[in-house]
Amino acid sequence: QVQLVESGGGLVQAGGSLRLSCAASGRTFSRYAMGWFRQAPGKEREFVAAVTWSAGSTYYADSVKGRFTISRDNAKNTVYLQMNSLKPEDTAVYYCAADLRGLGSTREGVYDYWGQGTQVTVAS
Repeated sequence: QVQLVESGGGLVQAGGSLRLSCAASGRTFSRYAMGWFRQAPGKEREFVAAVTWSAGSTYYADSVKGRFTISRDNAKNTVYLQMNSLKPEDTAVYYCAADLRGLGSTREGVYDYWGQGTQVTVAS
């Protein structure tokens, strides 16, 4: 069983920055790929970013490329999402997810465990 707890969400002005964190339980965190997804009101959940188990590869949605950075610290069992140049359309609940295969994916069906989510609101 893997438990994921997100933190770092909040209210920020457009153009500002936030860093989300996702703390994971379990001694094998370093074997998981980790992903971030988001769900805006009235919309389906969508892929944001992913990192493989080794952090050798990262993947981003086109809408966040160049603005968001995913990273991980396996010693702290934590994955981060640094979000810069935030836009009102980035407003959503952000979820982290763990892929036990370690490979990462843009498809949410691949992920085995999910956090409860953290709200990010970007004011214009």
